[in-house]
Amino acid sequence: MGTVTIGVSIAVPEPHGSLLQERRAGFGDAAAHGIPTHITLLPPTEVDGGQLPAIEEHLAEVAASGRPFAMRLSGTGTFRPLSPVVFVQVVEGAEACTWLQKQVRDASGPVSRELQFPYHPHVTVAHGIDEEAMDRAFEALADYEAAWPCTGFALYEQGADGVWRRLRDFTFGTPPLPAQPRGRGAARAATRTDRTDT
Repeated sequence: MGTVTIGVSIAVPEPHGSLLQERRAGFGDAAAHGIPTHITLLPPTEVDGGQLPAIEEHLAEVAASGRPFAMRLSGTGTFRPLSPVVFVQVVEGAEACTWLQKQVRDASGPVSRELQFPYHPHVTVAHGIDEEAMDRAFEALADYEAAWPCTGFALYEQGADGVWRRLRDFTFGTPPLPAQPRGRGAARAATRTDRTDT
């Protein structure tokens, strides 16, 4: 099956997700339309495609042990100069996100990995664009607010075209179900995984 690039994240629901994706594109971030608006739990990670059933089983177990929580975004922040990222801040739900990402990356699980930077839940709205556009993103969304009840997370895969697509949703408090077998025609492609702030 070869190598695939996966990620695990909490999707920002509508209408907030599309709005922030459009704003990100408007700031000149060419990757915006290939990255659904999200809060990362597992950054882009290369795995053997044959591991996907075990990974899905692990994620189902993590979700089953979790509970819904309130998520609230407010205002902007940046990782500059360490990393060229402007983001919307997670001001409620950060502790729950931190707990979840630790469970996802648990050393005993199939996607154990170290992070390039300390974990900091956020919603990226600009990445790797020029400084003036970064400043514009930081200022334009300084008053942004959104809130919703977070009820789960999802597994994503990056295609050969660079677009991230949702493979499966995992709902909190739901007993684990066996991973579904994947058809032979499922298109998978190996891609590089250095970006951790998308």
